[in-house]
Amino acid sequence: MIGHPLILMLCPKNSQPDWASVTLGVFVCQGCSLLHRGIPHISRVKSVQQESWEASEVELMAAMGNEAAKAKYEQKVPAFYYRPKHTDCKLLREQWIRARYERNEFEFIEKQEPYSAGYREGFLWKRGRDNGQFLSRKFILSEREGALKYFSKQEARDPKAVMKIETLNATFQPAKIGNPYGLQITYLRDNSTRNIFVYHSDSKEMVDWFNAIRAARFHYLQVAFPGASDEELVPKLTRSFMKEGFMEKTGPKHTEGFKKRWFTMDDRRLMYFKDPLDAYARGEVFIGSKENSYTVLPGLPPSTQGYHWNHGITIVTPDRKFLFACETEAEQKDWITAFQRVINRPMRPQEYAVEAHFKHKPEQTGFLYRDPRISLWGSSVPLQRE
Repeated sequence: MIGHPLILMLCPKNSQPDWASVTLGVFVCQGCSLLHRGIPHISRVKSVQQESWEASEVELMAAMGNEAAKAKYEQKVPAFYYRPKHTDCKLLREQWIRARYERNEFEFIEKQEPYSAGYREGFLWKRGRDNGQFLSRKFILSEREGALKYFSKQEARDPKAVMKIETLNATFQPAKIGNPYGLQITYLRDNSTRNIFVYHSDSKEMVDWFNAIRAARFHYLQVAFPGASDEELVPKLTRSFMKEGFMEKTGPKHTEGFKKRWFTMDDRRLMYFKDPLDAYARGEVFIGSKENSYTVLPGLPPSTQGYHWNHGITIVTPDRKFLFACETEAEQKDWITAFQRVINRPMRPQEYAVEAHFKHKPEQTGFLYRDPRISLWGSSVPLQRE
């Protein structure tokens, strides 16, 4: 029977999924249905309304359903394990589905060893800082040492870089890096943000590295802030950037010509780069709240000259104005929305310490460099309950 009425009645409340896995007994959205089709030996997908249903399939859907399936397949999901949203990249969503239904990782704790052991060693393709070529590099994540290290040569005894877990961040950037499994790792080095870009040819391996980093961060924060709950710590494990893209900028005197730069909005830090895959940010500025006299305005002051793109943005801080220009009106609106979200949010106590530090740092081409000892995400400021 096409569009079986009982199937329509069983659909989850507040949603109208178009697809269902008739072997797993769960309803799925269109995007997830495509991923389920990638594991046909586990999941067979049917349209809720456009295909005929066998009586046995209807019975399974009635017996299982999404809530019962969640209770079965997500019994032991580690607190640190990243649960992807529908807006996340295909890699994260696909591996989440495979982890649940194909590998049964959350039914058997021993299957979580690759990313929860506190130690991980392997080879990743890393982009060179100067030449842009991806080369195989040995990486070691050690929770005991509190660091992620990589080595320029396999037999090398000393690491090329040591990335402290306390300032480590990782976010998947497939489009930016040009690889479906591309991961951006960020840490602090020599008073500035350092980016490295890596990937692995095996999708599970890459997601295991990502969750291993989250596990190490989770255990570090548990020790650093013993009174904090998992709900408080998990949002601080890794973070996606609020907004990225090209804008034009000018210097502090507003007399220099505007230059096209790649901008990254990371919580209250706005960083800019000459190229999206630069290893180091050229500079950054702290963006506070409206209660502390921070404002974002559309457009530029009337006397402004030297810009090529016509959709301006002015950020007013207690000390000066920052001027930017966007190529399109849509980009201008998106950036203003991102800035406004930050400005409308009251500052936490630790953020006042960061703001004060920024104000006492020397200016570099209109932006401020950051001292790694004071971090919005690090351990040098106390975790506050909100």
